[in-house]
Amino acid sequence: MQTRFILIQTSHAGNVGAAARALKTMGFGDLVLVAPRWANVLRREETIQRASGALDVLAHARIVETLDEALDGVTHLCATAMVPRDFGPPTRSPREHLGELVGRSEERVAFLFGSERFGMRNEDVYRCHVALRIPTDPAFGSLNLASAIQVIAYEWRLALGGFDLARPAPMAAGGAADAQAVAGMLDHWERSLVDIGFLDPQAPKKLMPRLQQLFNRAQPTTEEIHILRGIAKAMSEAAGAKTSYAPDEGAQP
Repeated sequence: MQTRFILIQTSHAGNVGAAARALKTMGFGDLVLVAPRWANVLRREETIQRASGALDVLAHARIVETLDEALDGVTHLCATAMVPRDFGPPTRSPREHLGELVGRSEERVAFLFGSERFGMRNEDVYRCHVALRIPTDPAFGSLNLASAIQVIAYEWRLALGGFDLARPAPMAAGGAADAQAVAGMLDHWERSLVDIGFLDPQAPKKLMPRLQQLFNRAQPTTEEIHILRGIAKAMSEAAGAKTSYAPDEGAQP
């Protein structure tokens, strides 16, 4: 869904940079500033430093003089207001409202944020379809502008489906050990467990099959197999038993 973040009369250049960073981390890039304190705010050193790499968001950001210009093309407008108004749009939590909004794919959404000093003016809030109130501690609900933007951007990205976090875990050096190596290690462990008295060879029950399943899930590497066999060797030696185990070349007992 088309999404725009609008900052009204922002007074601190650093907050503009931090806002750009917050948007980029959540995959958004449409940032509009309405009458900011600094006409060159997008190029100020503090802005660039606080953007921390989100320079593409700053490069595409726009500065306009009025809210009407910023709202061009927008069909659903969300205010961010910590203080509920007696008159105006309903006040809802971001998660509650955005979860419903995401199903209306035809909407072009904008989120409004007021100035750091005064928040949002009543007349701007009244133009919105909803006032989003972040559920903070009632005794201390003050949020930095960039922090509020990060929370709203996160909640909106979450409602839209988020990003796929299912990345394959990096394989340790050496690659996964083959089935023969795992079987050899388990045979070695079985002898060592008998040596230390943990396994009764006359009544083994299901210990070894369960260890087999454990190591199948773990997918140990060749190097890890060497380590496990070294542990088995040390267990047998500690138990005073002689072992015929000869570690594979390169093993690290």
